[in-house]
Amino acid sequence: MSLSKETQPGLVKNLACAGTAACIADCLTFPLDTAKVILQVQGENMSVVSSGAPRYHGVFGTIRTIAREEGARRLYSGLVPGLHRQMCFSSIRLGGYDEVKKQYKGLIYNDINKKDNLFIRISSAITTGSVCVWFAQPTDVVKVRMQAQSKGVPNRYSGCIDAYRTIAKQEGVRHGLWKGVLPNTARTSIINVGEIVTYDMLKTNIISRNLLSDSLPCHFVAAFGAGFCATVVASPVDVIKTRFMNAEEGRYKGALDCAIKMFNENGFRTFYKGFTPSFIRLGSWNVATFVCYEQIKRLALEPRSTLRVSPLAKAHCDVNETRVQHFAQTE
Repeated sequence: MSLSKETQPGLVKNLACAGTAACIADCLTFPLDTAKVILQVQGENMSVVSSGAPRYHGVFGTIRTIAREEGARRLYSGLVPGLHRQMCFSSIRLGGYDEVKKQYKGLIYNDINKKDNLFIRISSAITTGSVCVWFAQPTDVVKVRMQAQSKGVPNRYSGCIDAYRTIAKQEGVRHGLWKGVLPNTARTSIINVGEIVTYDMLKTNIISRNLLSDSLPCHFVAAFGAGFCATVVASPVDVIKTRFMNAEEGRYKGALDCAIKMFNENGFRTFYKGFTPSFIRLGSWNVATFVCYEQIKRLALEPRSTLRVSPLAKAHCDVNETRVQHFAQTE
């Protein structure tokens, strides 16, 4: 997944590059994420009209309905905590992946330069996926709840800061802001394996087989495949996480109780509710994130002396240098 060992950025640069890339991807794909959350919680009181008929149909239908009835701004409800989340969430799970791989290879094989294998990749993805959740869980809770607010029902929170304050005050820090941390840890670990490990392996194989060079087309293909794989394996946990986080206090006894009640409602299909918007969102998010991440890393590593200079600027510098030499000779 990374550049050559000789040109690897440091851990801090990796974290910053990953967080920045994820924020850019979030800004580009946030309406899709909002549609996904709305469709996943549909069936609860806040997402259903009084007659019981579904209010939203399909990802693009949901986006059109929200934009028409509540305005386009509603599609970006929860963007601020979403960006908070990405800066401390993706920076760790993606930016720390290569460093954790290196540490595991040193710990297990006493050789940090050993070729990556499946065990090292999966272990590293699970580790970074688990750690990042414990740092970013409050931002995830606030993001989901603000996205799930619907027209016709009084908003639970007036804004991002109010949401943090209200949840901590009414539900407590542990049972409110860190609500659903265990199912979210499981979800993120699964997504990390399906997403980052898949991207790492696809990119490595594409380059080693000379199908594509280490460039944008290669990153695009690997990221798209990673998005599909991650959606397939993580959709059930993602639906449970969204329902559980958005639920009012006391609705579910825990994540397992939430899963059982969801299964009793509509069977196994309920765990893949919103699969299409999830895939559209994860696929596009993966492409945007990994492409941006690779390019930002290259920019971060590029020495200032190697930055490209326009022909006009170069010619201007050459003229000035010639004048200086001429004046030096005449003196």
